[in-house]
Amino acid sequence: MTTAILVGCGAMSRAWLAAAGQIDGLSIVGLVDLDIERARSRAAEFGLDAAVGVSAVAMIDDLRPDVVFDVVVPAARASVVLPALARGCHVLTEKPLAATLDEARAIVAAARDAGRVHAVVQNRRYLAGIRRIRRFLDGGLIGRTTSIHGDLFLAPRFGGFREEMAHVLLLDMTIHTFDVARAMTGRDARRVYCREWEPANSWYRSGSSAVAIFDLDGGAVFTYRGSWCADGAPTSWEGAWRIVGERGSLVWDAFQGVRAEAITDTADGGSSRPVPVEVPPVDPRDRIGGHLGVMQDFVAATCGGPPPETAGSDNLKSLAMVFGAIRSAETGLPVDIET
Repeated sequence: MTTAILVGCGAMSRAWLAAAGQIDGLSIVGLVDLDIERARSRAAEFGLDAAVGVSAVAMIDDLRPDVVFDVVVPAARASVVLPALARGCHVLTEKPLAATLDEARAIVAAARDAGRVHAVVQNRRYLAGIRRIRRFLDGGLIGRTTSIHGDLFLAPRFGGFREEMAHVLLLDMTIHTFDVARAMTGRDARRVYCREWEPANSWYRSGSSAVAIFDLDGGAVFTYRGSWCADGAPTSWEGAWRIVGERGSLVWDAFQGVRAEAITDTADGGSSRPVPVEVPPVDPRDRIGGHLGVMQDFVAATCGGPPPETAGSDNLKSLAMVFGAIRSAETGLPVDIET
């Protein structure tokens, strides 16, 4: 039996606890929140016979769990993760990995030094559409990827802290899109130029709209266009994608099925015009299921299985894209991506 405590019982914890309840051999033995009544309420909501408390460190020292699920706000991330790793716990953390790149590097180094599994809930990697696209691109039917384009246009009215944040879109949302671009193509970013702005109709203080151009490994380019104050004709929260290869293209808007067209060889040795080609269904070997998929792979890794796909050491590369884009937007200059 793998024992776990969950730290941070806000709204996001519901998705974590719902997924955890579906994993055989995993037991939530403690809930922590600065508001102990919120921890008690979440325990009752999910029918958990778990300890409740206000201090993650005290509960770790008392219960000695195998795993810590970290669902606290980014500013508090290091104060939970670093002591947990030092006490021998494996840690699965909410996005983003950390509030700063230096803090993220420190966490990744601490996990390595402690020999513990540390991963991040990049749940969109575990969507069926993303899995299908990655398998298709790996199959080479449209050749090497030359460019990838991701759009996100929505108009959420969150209220509260997001509407007052600096760099709100880049800091709060693009980690999903940037990480998925890496997941689908297997390419890492090396350089970025980014511009952000506030449209006249915006209800945000800073950075609700942005465009970014990334140079990727192997000469490919990734472009991002996004806005959180774009009323009408919304994309899905997973975005709208076009991936261009040497011999064809793939498109996915997350509302409809994935579709692709490719140039194929003809009987006389020439090439045809692009024709529709099948994007196969999800491979049975691919884990899907959002939070559930991430958590299943993480728990398996803590029990001797392969390293999780969303390991912090890898996720650092996606977070570096976010902070690189912010630095470019602030300076008006292209910047190198540093991990």
